[in-house]
Amino acid sequence: MTDTIRWGILGTGRIAHDFAKALQDTPGAVLAAVGSRSVESAAAFGREFGGAAGQPAAYGSYQELAEAPGVDIIYIGTPHPMHVENAMLALRGGKAVLCEKPFTMNRREAEQVVALARERKLFLMEAMWTRYMPALAEVRRIIASGEIGVVNSVHADLGFVASTDPENRVNKRELGGGALLDLGIYPLSIACALLGPVESVQAQAILSDGGVDMTTGFTMKHAGGAMSINSCSLRARTPSELTVSGTLGSVRMEGMFHLSQTLTVKLAGGVTRTVATPYLGNGYVHEAIEAGRCLREGLLESPGMTHAESLELMTLLDTIRGQIGVVYPADAG
Repeated sequence: MTDTIRWGILGTGRIAHDFAKALQDTPGAVLAAVGSRSVESAAAFGREFGGAAGQPAAYGSYQELAEAPGVDIIYIGTPHPMHVENAMLALRGGKAVLCEKPFTMNRREAEQVVALARERKLFLMEAMWTRYMPALAEVRRIIASGEIGVVNSVHADLGFVASTDPENRVNKRELGGGALLDLGIYPLSIACALLGPVESVQAQAILSDGGVDMTTGFTMKHAGGAMSINSCSLRARTPSELTVSGTLGSVRMEGMFHLSQTLTVKLAGGVTRTVATPYLGNGYVHEAIEAGRCLREGLLESPGMTHAESLELMTLLDTIRGQIGVVYPADAG
């Protein structure tokens, strides 16, 4: 593995643009290639994000990108239902993979991707970028210090008002629409990162006429004895904050918690302090740095987002969907 990690990006949508921008701010990383369904789209993307190393190679099919020389790892930035096919295509091409969240549509698909990565001995990581943000690292440090005492609960919400156009991706069942997979996965993932494995989950939701969830709330009982209360919505502009509470006080990730640049620690007796937690670039930089570190060290998974954790999160998402009655075409396979 060279010092510079050579990235390929599969897909040229909004999230792919965000990740390409992050690579420009990532030390030791270069955008080497782009794959789209047309070479014109890939070339236009490359012209936008080409850097000092020159224009990235442009490929008019995902297959060509998967087989391309000079690429160490491929970022999968396509719509949710395509993740399993695209990730396995890249792995079969001998490439490491960073796959956007949700990892896949369900546990069955996730198991297929993980099994292939392990068989081929290739690095694979779910792009749960909030796992690598400085704010979460600081929350973990505060908890470990004992400052807020024994942690017993997490409260987290994430919501905004999305388009009501039935043709918009978030409203289409065949494209994996709904609040849970797009937004609910954030509080779900961080609650599990902070409180550990889940013993049981209970969920309720309000569904659209198209059969996807517009607002979902779920409560999880964690094996360590703590509780997390989580919600997500495509129909409400919520505070989108996350609070971890213990016997001596609490710490709150402020603003949109997945983009938190400050934390507030509030202790019994009214003592309050604020901690700055700035992040690099647009935030995706930190997961790109971690993927690069893992590749250089020859790791097959990241300790911060293991295969087992991704599989368990997909199991929880499947369970929640079963309780609220959201079924996707991928579930029929």
